[in-house]
Amino acid sequence: MNDTRLRPLGRSDLRVSRLCLGGNVFGWTADEAAAFRILDAYTAVGGNIVDTADSYSAWAEGHSGGESETVIGAWLHARGRRDDLVIATKVSQHPEFRGLSGANVRAAAHASLKRLGTDTIDLYYAHFDDPDTPVAESAEAFSSLVDEGAIRHIGLSNHSPDRIREWLDACAARGLHAPVCVQPHYNLVERGIEADLVPLARERGLALLPYFGLAKGFLTGKYRPDGPDVDSPRAARARAYLDGPRGERVLAALDAVAAERGTAPAAVALAWLADRPGVTSAIASARDLAQLEDLLPVVGLELTGDESARLTEASA
Repeated sequence: MNDTRLRPLGRSDLRVSRLCLGGNVFGWTADEAAAFRILDAYTAVGGNIVDTADSYSAWAEGHSGGESETVIGAWLHARGRRDDLVIATKVSQHPEFRGLSGANVRAAAHASLKRLGTDTIDLYYAHFDDPDTPVAESAEAFSSLVDEGAIRHIGLSNHSPDRIREWLDACAARGLHAPVCVQPHYNLVERGIEADLVPLARERGLALLPYFGLAKGFLTGKYRPDGPDVDSPRAARARAYLDGPRGERVLAALDAVAAERGTAPAAVALAWLADRPGVTSAIASARDLAQLEDLLPVVGLELTGDESARLTEASA
């Protein structure tokens, strides 16, 4: 991909593609061989940011957490592509490294570095808020990791606007390295953050990298009224979006734009998200190449103002 198509990530020196590849499935529903194929195909079209967490996939039977990082690290070593990619991971939910205390953040970061097989993490997120740890303590721990070179930039995920403000204010007061981005739950059918988090992010210069950009798979178009069952661990939650007329309205608008563009509804949904105010890159994952094929057009797909407005109105 030409670098001119990469976007600056907030006030950092990172530049990233419109589509961020989610690594939550690696080592879980996508084994190492499948993950390698997915990463190869994603980077071949110019995708350059991969998102994971130290806890992926501790929820699966027989897993302990860190499986996704280990697979990504193996791919980076096999392909020799470390300098080409922005690697993002997170701390607070690994069974052995819970919370955001200073000692835990430092220990978890070094465990992630080892699994990823790298000297530095480009983007390190506080995965979930930790009400039992003072924000200033967490902020200082993350900032010290930047100073020692273990991480390059800081992000927050699943934090309320008030807690984000508190973190930013603590950094300003103490001269610490501040977060450059926020990872919220946001998509065509989950737009609640537009009322508070989006204005805050734009005011403070924070990039948004939304997760669940496809609403647990609903916005792929696979879920239809009276349609067949879908083989997915998130099927029940995705199908819930069909309760009421709004879900069908959104699907109809996606179908129409996708047909006009000759692409998949999933690509249209993510393109809409990638162009929302404050959003830098939309996160989505794929467990095989067939699923990935519907996502890859997002790297270069920009909707017209009319197309975006139709989707926005349908999802209101």
